[in-house]
Amino acid sequence: MSGAIEVRQISIGGQSLQVAIKHGGTSVPPLLLFNGIGANWELARPLLEALSHTTAIIFDVPGVGGSPSPLLPYRPSTLARLAAGVVAELGYAEIDVAGVSWGGGIAQQFAHQYPKLCRRLVLAATAPGATMVPASLSVLWKMATPRRYIDKDYMSKVAPDIYGGAFRKDPSAIASHAGAMHGARSLGYLYQLLALAGWTSLPWLWSLPQPTLVLMGSDDPLVSPINGQILARLIPNAELRMIDDGHLFMVTRPAGTAALIEAFLAGETKHVEPEAGLLSRLVNGTRRLFLTPTGGDQQT
Repeated sequence: MSGAIEVRQISIGGQSLQVAIKHGGTSVPPLLLFNGIGANWELARPLLEALSHTTAIIFDVPGVGGSPSPLLPYRPSTLARLAAGVVAELGYAEIDVAGVSWGGGIAQQFAHQYPKLCRRLVLAATAPGATMVPASLSVLWKMATPRRYIDKDYMSKVAPDIYGGAFRKDPSAIASHAGAMHGARSLGYLYQLLALAGWTSLPWLWSLPQPTLVLMGSDDPLVSPINGQILARLIPNAELRMIDDGHLFMVTRPAGTAALIEAFLAGETKHVEPEAGLLSRLVNGTRRLFLTPTGGDQQT
């Protein structure tokens, strides 16, 4: 039934994954969503429910929510393979991909690893990995453990400093978000931290062929908006949209975010040939980033 969310367990290569599918009513490719660090799929429910006609797929990564911990640590390429297995198991030959925060790194890896499977790419509140412009040490320290997912009082205390935006002004938004949290495990969280340790997309961003939408919060203490500018400058066919909110605008502004995403996904797909090598792309992108105004970047 269109609009319903179906939850099932799917085994890919011996790894059990809890998968949620929000059914849509159109024939466009489904949207595969990679969630943030420590986040069970239910935290993305506001965005899933706000998608008016898009089928969306999201799964708990191993060690989070309803997906048991793996025996060994993994890399982004491993999660990309698991995601491709989920897509194949569900019978899709082409998908759109979105990733938020930590999941944005996995989304970049998926688009790079499976360019023929990924039609369009949405990157939200994310960065090019280890080469990102980092948050302050106080914010990074609060992110070092999954305590905020386990201790709701602690979450209420630190959420404004970590996430900014609406969480600075609306305690009820924090309470609602905290109420959907469950299943964060220390080992699973550690594996997620290790997965992106030393990983960066910078060497191959220039080669991504997918039309890409970069969404950044203007008041994001965790992932500075300049990281979105870097992504938008280095990915050949990318556009940047600034949202007047914090890190979790997908949760605090689900309707507006969903509208932006669905409008982007409905556009005509363009195949983009890489225009230059890494060095040329990096030099040109850096020059545009620091020497030209960003007036063309739209704010919502």
